[in-house]
Amino acid sequence: MNYRNFIAGAMAFALAACAAGCSDKKGSDSGSDTVPVETTTEELVPPTPTKATDPNAITFDDGKFDFAFAKTEDKDCAKGELSVAELMGNKMLKFTDDNTIPLEGKVQKIGINVTQLLGNEGAAKVRRIEFDMYAEATADHLKTDDAEGVRAPGWIGGGGGTVTAKEKWYDFQEFSGGEYNFEASGAVHAQFKFLLADSGQCWSEDMDDANFLIMRWGIANESNMYIDNIVFYDEDGNSIPIAPVSDTEAIKKKAEETIEDIKADVEKKKDELKAKYEEAVENAETAVTDPQVREELKAEYENLMEDVKNSEEFEEAEEKMQAFEEKLKQAKSNMSEAEQQIIDQIEKAKEDAEKVNAEVQDAIDGASVIIGKIEDR
Repeated sequence: MNYRNFIAGAMAFALAACAAGCSDKKGSDSGSDTVPVETTTEELVPPTPTKATDPNAITFDDGKFDFAFAKTEDKDCAKGELSVAELMGNKMLKFTDDNTIPLEGKVQKIGINVTQLLGNEGAAKVRRIEFDMYAEATADHLKTDDAEGVRAPGWIGGGGGTVTAKEKWYDFQEFSGGEYNFEASGAVHAQFKFLLADSGQCWSEDMDDANFLIMRWGIANESNMYIDNIVFYDEDGNSIPIAPVSDTEAIKKKAEETIEDIKADVEKKKDELKAKYEEAVENAETAVTDPQVREELKAEYENLMEDVKNSEEFEEAEEKMQAFEEKLKQAKSNMSEAEQQIIDQIEKAKEDAEKVNAEVQDAIDGASVIIGKIEDR
């Protein structure tokens, strides 16, 4: 046997078997790397309104909002009106922005009269306020990282404040939500806390008009604001119930009495002014010969009386009356000057007359002397 050929053939077979084994392993590893991976695209879910869970929450389901007011007189205030309207099938307090104020720096403001809701005692117990804010876009002007011309409110946030029993303005902490990509946002939950209540920075029973402001700023697109689920909590974390109707009526009655007192003060002031005017006019009758002055004063007085006839703002009426009184004083002063001028003119006329009379008398006396001398001759 040729052992050399046999050994060579055996080695060749072994090498071939080894190569085949490596090839199978490589094919197996390569196959595991190419297993397909499933990918899914998450679909955005439209927001839904938050339902109230507290029995004392103010939900606006009854359509009442006489305790709320739109604050629009400040320079940065958005102009608009309040109403109760549905958003995503849920009734809420709505601030409809008329968009006459530019977006930059604009603040939407809603005031809530707490005394009207909780009564004086209830308002004094408040240590925390919670509510939900929403926004609904009314234009497609929002610019995002992904697109332009988006009809969505964008970022939502703001703050609030109130005047406390210390008669000082108190800022509540700010709040904010996320970016909202749908036409209507989800709920942005806010909390306002009286963190300095122990030092008197809260409401008291002596306050007849405890109220607070809800403010939304950083408005990125034309949109309306909604408020829902307002709840007031005491220092123990218990929600405070709405005042019974009887308490509300008492508050209303007290407010009406205050208005009547203001009206009475205005009427008293009007009577005092009328008396002063009549006295001034009476003096004018003898002091001034020009009837135009009297007519002008009379016309201005009558206009003033018309302006304050139905006024409930005592300070404003009082300012107008004080201004008129000053004018009357000035008129009387002018009348006195005119009267003095007349007196001076009369005195001068008397002096002139006496001087003329004296000169005439001298002439008469001189003539009499001459006549006497002539008669003596």
